[in-house]
Amino acid sequence: MAGHASKQIDGKTLWGGKISPFSASYGKLMMWFFLVSDALTFGGLLVAYGYARYSYQGMWPIGEETFEALPLLGNGYPLAYVALMTFILIISSVTMVLAVEAGHRMDKKGVVKWMLWTIIGGFFFLGSQAWEWGHFIHGTEFGKVKLSDGSSAIVKGEFGHIESFEVITPGAHSPAQGELITNENIHKSEKDLMHAFQHAAVTGNLSGTSATDLIITLHDGTVAKVNRKADENLELLIKEAGTKYAVSLPSDVSTRVAGDEAEALYYEALTQGKVIYGANLSENEYGPSQYGQFFFFITGFHGFHVFSGVIINIIIFFGVLKGIYHARGHYEMVEKTGLYWHFVDLVWVFVFTFFYLI
Repeated sequence: MAGHASKQIDGKTLWGGKISPFSASYGKLMMWFFLVSDALTFGGLLVAYGYARYSYQGMWPIGEETFEALPLLGNGYPLAYVALMTFILIISSVTMVLAVEAGHRMDKKGVVKWMLWTIIGGFFFLGSQAWEWGHFIHGTEFGKVKLSDGSSAIVKGEFGHIESFEVITPGAHSPAQGELITNENIHKSEKDLMHAFQHAAVTGNLSGTSATDLIITLHDGTVAKVNRKADENLELLIKEAGTKYAVSLPSDVSTRVAGDEAEALYYEALTQGKVIYGANLSENEYGPSQYGQFFFFITGFHGFHVFSGVIINIIIFFGVLKGIYHARGHYEMVEKTGLYWHFVDLVWVFVFTFFYLI
């Protein structure tokens, strides 16, 4: 046991200025200084977000209601995809630990293997965040509607998918009267019918009183009947109170507006152009404008850090492949970039908690 005793260093030697404190290299110390300052930046942003949420008088967006989509599968999977993103990022932190450990053993092949997996995990997270941003910006099929009493509500249920528009009055570029405008003759895009419908709903170029008699006016003057399936399980979740409807409580389903009343209110708002789809910096369907602003800035700032970390990892990875660090006799560069990567992962845990869980 004597051979494993810790070496005691007196205070004068430790802090006398001739050696690095705790035997840490200059590069490691500077990395820690940077990480502490960056942590303060993220801390300030999250505190500002918390204050904005606390001071808001209406119902703040709830993570499981806002982020419930999966690629190729659609809606109905609350927080599933963001949980997968988080899991992959945490696993990439584990692979970085294994890369650093392999470097301590001077195992070049091990460092290459684990750093490669770390880079793949980083790319997966970045791609997932890009998809999530796209979904957040585009919004849901229903959007958020402003009701006649001044309240606003998000809509839950299964949207009756649009199949085609049947031409009533031809416009400048549409087929003849009675023909169908389908995905094939509107720019050959699967989402063009939905985009045309959403644009008409926002601009007020939609008329009718229910899902079965909607009439749409397209940008070229075409007037057409919307052919779509019926909505199912339509519910309005009141997010901002008006003179008649109070805010819907997450724990009380009875505070939601459902059934025929929900359908009548939704299509009244829809045909009056009182609908918001998706999100930007000035407004969004999920809640107050501050929510979208903080979401874009904080998750974007973190995404920039992840992107920077992936680029740094790639540079160090090629250095490992060329044997640069093996020739030096140590893999300290891998350890320093590992510190940054762990920091990025740790910050995401806080961002995930603030935006998605609380």
